[in-house]
Amino acid sequence: MSSVCHNKTQSGVGLESAKSQGTPREHEEKDANHADSWDLEKIAIEEVTRILSSFCASLPYVAIMPELKLVYFNARGRAELARWILAYGNIAYTDERIEMDDWPEKKKTIPTGKVPVLMVDEKPLPQSMAIARYLAHLANLVPEDPLEAAYCDALTDTLSDVAAEGYKIMFSSKTEDEKKQEYREQFFPNIMKPVLERLEKRLSNREWFASQLTWADLMISMVFGEVHKRKPEMLQPYPSVVALSLKVRDLPNIKKWVESAPETKF
Repeated sequence: MSSVCHNKTQSGVGLESAKSQGTPREHEEKDANHADSWDLEKIAIEEVTRILSSFCASLPYVAIMPELKLVYFNARGRAELARWILAYGNIAYTDERIEMDDWPEKKKTIPTGKVPVLMVDEKPLPQSMAIARYLAHLANLVPEDPLEAAYCDALTDTLSDVAAEGYKIMFSSKTEDEKKQEYREQFFPNIMKPVLERLEKRLSNREWFASQLTWADLMISMVFGEVHKRKPEMLQPYPSVVALSLKVRDLPNIKKWVESAPETKF
């Protein structure tokens, strides 16, 4: 009797177990529902990711600018191009100007012993053209095309050489009359004029030196705009150079800097 009851109990358990497990078809339907649910979740995640990516891409890129300090004499000289670029880009910096009487002591604190030097997060960057080139990148004044960028480098280096020759005369021991004569008879016809002629030819049929405004245009304006202000008759044969120089000086940030910059001898 007990044996029969035991068998019935086993049989009952077996039936309930079979019912709970379901038929093969029920298993297939259940698995399909799980798959559908997973696919929907996956699609939802992908869609949210796509929307977030699109939203983030639409946000403006904000670069974190380093802390900058430009160290130079109380003069325009070899630091002025850097100041123009900083002004154009509206980039915050400290303009530290050294008086000549303070230079012997200040020189001891300059890693290279020469100025200008740009302190970038307290790291020194020497050489005027390296400084200007670095700042031009920060101010978006460098063409994306490598060849155009190289042409801008070539011009700015050329103008730097021209300025260096001018400084040699300016700081020589010659009298003022002798300096004027050398500028007129040697410097202008042999050094400045060939550069002006090439520039005039290039600028005669284009808006800027490259395909966009670059730091080369700022240097053209800085150098020849000053010549035009002091000796306009010298640039009369080069109307395109004059036009570009004046156009750059009329840019709001450049105009503001030129009008507010400290008055210095050179």
